Amino acid sequence: LAKLLPYQRSDFEGILGAMDGLPVVVRLLDPPLHEFLPHTKAECQQLASSLGRNVSQIEAKVEALKEFNPMLGFRGCRLGVVYPEINAMQIRAIFEAAVKLQRAGKSPHPHIEIPFVGNLKEYMPLKTLVKKLAKDTGAEGVVNYKVGTMIEIPRAALNADNLAKECEFMSFGTNDLTQMTCGFSRDDSGSFLKHYTAKKIYIRDPFQSIDQKGVGKLMKVCVGLARGQNPHIDIGVCGEHGGDPTSVEFCHRIGLDNVSCSPYRVPVARMAAAHAALKYGTIVTETAALSVRSKL
Repeated sequence: LAKLLPYQRSDFEGILGAMDGLPVVVRLLDPPLHEFLPHTKAECQQLASSLGRNVSQIEAKVEALKEFNPMLGFRGCRLGVVYPEINAMQIRAIFEAAVKLQRAGKSPHPHIEIPFVGNLKEYMPLKTLVKKLAKDTGAEGVVNYKVGTMIEIPRAALNADNLAKECEFMSFGTNDLTQMTCGFSRDDSGSFLKHYTAKKIYIRDPFQSIDQKGVGKLMKVCVGLARGQNPHIDIGVCGEHGGDPTSVEFCHRIGLDNVSCSPYRVPVARMAAAHAALKYGTIVTETAALSVRSKL
């Protein structure tokens, strides 16, 4: 982790510097742990040699960390709760980069996003870690930062009022939220979803356009709960749904503040947001008009 810190700090310095004066949402480590582990005999041997360990020790550790369903396993905030030093390295890199830029006359605005939260009790240790590192790095009171969470787990959406007490912003991770609400695996559903859309069971593939009667209803409940507790909380969408015109219109109608998508989809998303504003006017949620962000 100590070796990774300079690379992460350099990355964040570049990103925050390029986005001078604008908010940058940084999602903390989210992929399953197994994606960072060696998978073949040769990879285990290479890692063992670099660490000065026996290859059998590496293979045993890899086997111990293996998961049958990693997308619902040891990932997101769960990694940070069990191994806080991983997130601590990332958070330190963000703040050290931001402080350096601030001293150089720039105006960085990091928004630190804690992913895969389903319970306020797993969010709070990581928020506390963010606050501690802000003080340790000299960012507290100097850097304009926020702490928030992803809404990817249905339980989080249904407890958004509790989360809104401690979160400064929320962002729907609609890919994972769709998987867990509909019970579909994004990796395996291609074999049957095309038949479902042909038979009009779903009007469109729910991974391409928000399932408004299911996932969308849950999103609307979440927004109502969160804004009931914190009327000014910033709520958006992170994922390729943010580049789908029908989904963008839906996000406008339920009062979201922003959507994010891949850079090549930004023009389409902006056009869709403009059409939604003209069609429905400003949605009264005490928030600004829907904006479009590029997802790096």
